[in-house]
Amino acid sequence: MDDKIREALQQAYVGEAKAALRLKLFADKADTEGYKQMARLFRVIAFSEEIHGKRALRVLKELKTTEENLVASFESEKAVAEIAYDSFVKLAEQAGDKPALLHFSQSRDVEETHAKLYKQAMNHFMEERETVYHVCKVCGYVADGVLPDECPVCAAKKEQFTTFDQ
Repeated sequence: MDDKIREALQQAYVGEAKAALRLKLFADKADTEGYKQMARLFRVIAFSEEIHGKRALRVLKELKTTEENLVASFESEKAVAEIAYDSFVKLAEQAGDKPALLHFSQSRDVEETHAKLYKQAMNHFMEERETVYHVCKVCGYVADGVLPDECPVCAAKKEQFTTFDQ
C-alpha cells in the first residue's frame, strides 16, 4: 500500500474513533438535559462513525488473528503507559496543572493494568479462561474477577463500577 494512502487511512480511522467517542458523550449530555431525540441523533451518527473507522482498519489490514491482536494490544498498552503517559505526567508536573496530572497519572496506572490483563490472556490463550470484569466508571481501572470495595487507582466506591460478564 502506498505510504500516503496508509497515512490517510490512519488519519481517517483516528478521526472517526474520536468523533464516535465525542458523539457518545454528547448523547449522554443530551439525555441528562432531557433532549431524547438529540441524544438518539448523536448515538446514530456515532454508530455510523464507528462503521467508518472499522472500514478503515479493515483496509489497513489491522485486524488479524486473536492471538496477534492480543500481542499488538499488549505492546500498544505498554507503550502508551511507559512512553506517552509518562511524558504527559512530566508535562503536567512542570506546568503545575493538578487536574491534568491526576488524569494522566491515573490513566497511566490503568494502562499498565490493561497491559497486565493482555499479558495474562496471552499466557492463558489456549485455556480461554472465563472471568467477569469490573470497570471503574471514574478512571477506567479494570478488575479481573473480584469487584473491589474501592478502586485501587482513584478510590471510587464499588458502586462506580460496571460489570462485564458476557
